[in-house]
Amino acid sequence: MQTVQLNINLPDLHHVSETYLKTFLAAKLYERQELSLGQAADAAGLPKRAFAETLGIYGVSLFSQNTDELKEDIANA
Repeated sequence: MQTVQLNINLPDLHHVSETYLKTFLAAKLYERQELSLGQAADAAGLPKRAFAETLGIYGVSLFSQNTDELKEDIANA
């Protein structure tokens, strides 16, 4: 897998840490299905389980399906 290093100039955000920003970006890329759970956890610098447990903080579901898709799967089971 190719890696990309990104430098972003942001205004001084005293309440936002580098860890928060890395995890937020990784969570959103996971949500968009651009990274797997393992890849996103690595990008955030967290173990997979810890990353999965933090997804809710960023408004991201661990499951890639929306509720309608889940209901349809249950109905077809």
